[in-house]
Amino acid sequence: MILGAKKLRDTYKVKPDAPFHMREFGYYSLERWAKEGHIPSIEKGTKEAEDFIAKTFQYDEPGNHNLDGLGWCEAGFEPVFETKVLEDLGDYELVQDFAGRGVLYFKGRRDGFMPEYRDHPVKDMKTWEENCKWRMDPFTSSRYTDFESRMARAKVAEGQGRMITMNLVGGYMYLRSLMGPEELLYNFYDQPELIISCMDAWFNLADHVIEKYQENVSIDELFLAEDICYNHGLLISPDMVKEFLFPYYEQLYVNIKKRNMDKGKVVYLQIDSDGDCLPAIELYRTIGADMFSPFEVASGGDVVAIGKQFPDLIMLGGIDKRKIAVGGDELDRHLDAILPIMRKRGGYIPTCDHGVPEEVSFENFAHYRKRLLEYSK
Repeated sequence: MILGAKKLRDTYKVKPDAPFHMREFGYYSLERWAKEGHIPSIEKGTKEAEDFIAKTFQYDEPGNHNLDGLGWCEAGFEPVFETKVLEDLGDYELVQDFAGRGVLYFKGRRDGFMPEYRDHPVKDMKTWEENCKWRMDPFTSSRYTDFESRMARAKVAEGQGRMITMNLVGGYMYLRSLMGPEELLYNFYDQPELIISCMDAWFNLADHVIEKYQENVSIDELFLAEDICYNHGLLISPDMVKEFLFPYYEQLYVNIKKRNMDKGKVVYLQIDSDGDCLPAIELYRTIGADMFSPFEVASGGDVVAIGKQFPDLIMLGGIDKRKIAVGGDELDRHLDAILPIMRKRGGYIPTCDHGVPEEVSFENFAHYRKRLLEYSK
């Protein structure tokens, strides 16, 4: 088993005093660092820059292998919508994105800022069926382009001991991408049959595609990109979660565990919640959730306190992006208050509490990662 996989598996077992698995959550700072000459140019993508950072700061080799194709922040459409300009608005342009949403962008720039969504593809049962439902067909042949080579890579990773992670857009995030955050709340009450039809399609797609993957490899983890929390807790009520999401999650989780060829594998369930996740932890643990991320400090994501409350919970994140931006003694005090306690506890992967923001200088990031290395030995 490769070292990165061993360290990650020890983390998932919540092994006390196990060395930290070294990685980062993500970045919004690469453009700044590239302009300042600290990392390779990202004009042709971020992989070269991210590989440079991983090598420079001695990240562990990946301990897992990701299976994708079922969405992330949006539905797993195949085919996706055509990306096209809908309206020229001078300094701005209204664009239909790949998920069928109308998005307001600065003209000539489509990333590096929070998008403003003006429209979503699903208004009612008619628009759902005409615009989106057929894109959720699990039997569309183009879903399986390069399937054999993808599975060959997964088998190699499994043979190296890497955890096989199945990534899937969570039900709340999926529904929000279809309808928009406000209209979704009304639709839980006004069009529950629409919500059910959308979730039926979500489950049907996920279950069939994952079944094909499981004919080749056994799954170690189901990762739900949910984003269901903000700075005051859940974005929908616990009752709504239990009624409209949990029946699908529970059945999918049961099916995955039942189908695994390696019956000795534990299948972990990770929830990417964002925000104040404490109410979500208490709720999602009723269906077997093992891990949460990214414990945003500004929303109350105190990994030390929550780690004591839930001693078997696997945790990722929890390092305050604002402290990294400030740097110096303030950052050191922050790290010293977290890392020794969480190292002794186990089950913790220290990363920034979301993507590293542009405000973080490369020098401060380097100091932060140097301190993590000191604690990870």
